[in-house]
Amino acid sequence: MIDPRPRVIEKAILVGLEQPGVSRWDLEDSLAELEQLAATAGAHVVDTVVQKLERPTAPFYIGKGKAEEVRRQCGEKQASSIIFDDELSPAQGRNLEELTSRKVLDRTQLILDIFAQRARTREGRLQIELAQLQYLLPRLTRMWTHLSRQSGGIGTRGPGETQLEVDRRRVQERISRLERDLKDVRRNRTVQREGRLRHNWPLASLVGYTNAGKSSLLNRLTGAGVLAENKLFATLDPTTRQLVLPNKLKLLLTDTVGFIRKLPHTVIESFKATLEEVALADLLIHVVDLSHPRFHEQMEAVNATIKELNAAGKQTLLVFNKIDAVADPAVVWQTLQHHPGSVAVSARTGEGIETLIEELEFRLTAWRMRVEFHIPNSESATLAELHRIGHVLSVRYEGDTAIVTAHVPPEAKARFAAYELAPA
Repeated sequence: MIDPRPRVIEKAILVGLEQPGVSRWDLEDSLAELEQLAATAGAHVVDTVVQKLERPTAPFYIGKGKAEEVRRQCGEKQASSIIFDDELSPAQGRNLEELTSRKVLDRTQLILDIFAQRARTREGRLQIELAQLQYLLPRLTRMWTHLSRQSGGIGTRGPGETQLEVDRRRVQERISRLERDLKDVRRNRTVQREGRLRHNWPLASLVGYTNAGKSSLLNRLTGAGVLAENKLFATLDPTTRQLVLPNKLKLLLTDTVGFIRKLPHTVIESFKATLEEVALADLLIHVVDLSHPRFHEQMEAVNATIKELNAAGKQTLLVFNKIDAVADPAVVWQTLQHHPGSVAVSARTGEGIETLIEELEFRLTAWRMRVEFHIPNSESATLAELHRIGHVLSVRYEGDTAIVTAHVPPEAKARFAAYELAPA
């Protein structure tokens, strides 16, 4: 059960590790994002500590001397929490809490805590509780020893202290139950999706870095009324709305959870039922916050997550948002030149929305051409690839051949040309 207690504003110290291959600029940017995450969770950052090391140490992640310094800083700054920019092992977390007598969190636990605050639907609550328990399971010994001294606040929402006091077997039983419940959710979602597919409407998923403006864009295009705030992970639960384009083509748009660098694997696994909307989409609309100074790195983080979701290679439309917040118009022009076929918009003011709709019409009109393919049963990988990047309408088998009717993105047609029959 998600903890209903109000957020506790507490003081926190951030800790980062500068390692070979990671520039100081990248580290500072990551720590700035960690500070945003901490503020979103309800903490006030009073100091940031950075250590330069070849690799993390086994006992404390940072050196013992630096850990002692962090302990002293906690006393001086009256900080009750220490937040690390990377995931800690159970032993590292336990050792640090014993040394500092403070609550120790890592980036993963912080993100999970924010998700626990934001989940509203039953599906979202199931998913985040599963992710939290999977994260906590190897850390139960540490929790039994130290949680009795903690009084709540960031990092403790979710299953709650009473859940952490039960033995490992009962936690595993709860995980198994949640996984079964989420399978039911996935089945229901599949039924809903099949109902939509009967109309043969193309499906588009809005993807992007957290706070890139996906929900604002969905609201601008469809009047969905989805919560849109200038916060990290403002919305978790997917929303699907219909968009009728000027050429009368109907499109289903789905808003998805925002991505982030170092997005915990437990979150991706637990939110598979939700993120299936990305893997099954016919078109990905990648929304980018052009006003962010490191938007290129954010794009790379999103692309990495898309790849992990087995959605790489899908037709993708780049939409550079928040152009109203870009001081130099030349940046907008240069970005569009560097990414042909992309669109620049402001979901807030509506600038560029007409151009975006025209691009959607162009992409989907060309994409909607129905083609039949003749694929030998022995080439299952080809059939799987067609399912992944196209919109398969029907499959029938004749002898050792699969006859597949599908819509395929124009840029992918050449890949299947050898299997193509006459257009239907």
